Amino acid sequence: MSPLTILVVGSGGREHALAWKIAASPLTRRLVMAPGNPGMAKLGEVRPVKATDVPGLVALAREVAADLVVIGPESAVEAGLADALAEAKIPCFGPTAAAGRLESSKAFTKAFADRHGLPTSAYRVCEDVETARAALDAFQPPYVVKADGLAAGKGVVIAETRAEALAAVEDALGGRFGSAGSRVVLEEFLVGEIGSCFALCDGSTSILFGEAQDHKRAFDGEIGPNTGGMGAYSPAPVFTKALLEAVRTQLAEPTFAGVAAEGSPYRGALFVELMATAEGPKLVEFNVRFGDPECQVLMLRLKSDLVPYLLACATGRLAELPAPAWREESAVCVVMAADGYPEAPVAGSIIRGAEQDFGPDVQVFHAGTSRDADGVLRAAGGRVLNVCAVGATLQEALDRAYGAIGRIDWPGGFYRRDIGWRALAR
Repeated sequence: MSPLTILVVGSGGREHALAWKIAASPLTRRLVMAPGNPGMAKLGEVRPVKATDVPGLVALAREVAADLVVIGPESAVEAGLADALAEAKIPCFGPTAAAGRLESSKAFTKAFADRHGLPTSAYRVCEDVETARAALDAFQPPYVVKADGLAAGKGVVIAETRAEALAAVEDALGGRFGSAGSRVVLEEFLVGEIGSCFALCDGSTSILFGEAQDHKRAFDGEIGPNTGGMGAYSPAPVFTKALLEAVRTQLAEPTFAGVAAEGSPYRGALFVELMATAEGPKLVEFNVRFGDPECQVLMLRLKSDLVPYLLACATGRLAELPAPAWREESAVCVVMAADGYPEAPVAGSIIRGAEQDFGPDVQVFHAGTSRDADGVLRAAGGRVLNVCAVGATLQEALDRAYGAIGRIDWPGGFYRRDIGWRALAR
């Protein structure tokens, strides 16, 4: 295979991790990232084109003669970047906007699950408060209330009481999430252990591609508001061989077959968030890209070269590749977030020490940073840094990650100190 020019779209920790892995490939000749971030800038060329600027990204791909475009964030999928690149005959790792509805609309996904027999929770879709008030009678506490559209991982509320559930409904329908909350999905609360499993598809052939567990709540002890994710680890003990096989046959493969049958063959990564229940895996939700921060731990554990898998998905040649190889070590990611996250993160605080050499077993991915003209690194988002590490055991990986955090000087941030507690408690 000839060396490639690859364009990575996005600016978060997931995209930094993807770019880091792509940059390490002998198949990468030139790496361009848009819009990128200060950490990604050390891996290649960064161009100031937003992830949702579809005409700008297509023009950039043409300018650099990209052999492959890798879509990181869901916003670019929803904007139709893959569709536009297909028209321009530029290979793309990432699904079309139609296939992307598996993430961009929870109501669509629930109806899709019904059509294709995917195991999931009972649900109701509501477009007004009165309908939701009546629909709540069909559920028992705790209640699950979700904004229908993309809300950066913040549109889910687990309400302990009916009053809290109704307040969450009113909040969403009242405009808190903009158009993403124009309708809500009420769901049955599933009992079990949650996990994240990934699959790749090239339009017809599919494979599983790693698994992890993350932590959605903001604070230690799984309390506080839901976030985009405060940490992750892989492998996750919940994923037995039997569970992985059930995910493959009951969720991943039927989903890929279903979207193809409905006219939108899937090319890219599918994130299956599931609950391992006593009855087997049940779908919680889909994401139409690698998870964040799950992608970070997968990239640390992936022994194989990532680039051939990305290109194969974009060009329909996944069947030609062997199964991916994974390191036996554990990998962890601890998210350092800005004070006030997720409701009102404080921007602009100075970060010192994040770019020092922590050794070969630690990687710090930038998720929401900016750099002043004089080189000062500042917080510029909610989730700001991803401190990741590998170790022979989960505890060793955690010790390395938290050890690195102790050397970072950032009074304006916070992080959870109990990442991995489910696995450590086994």
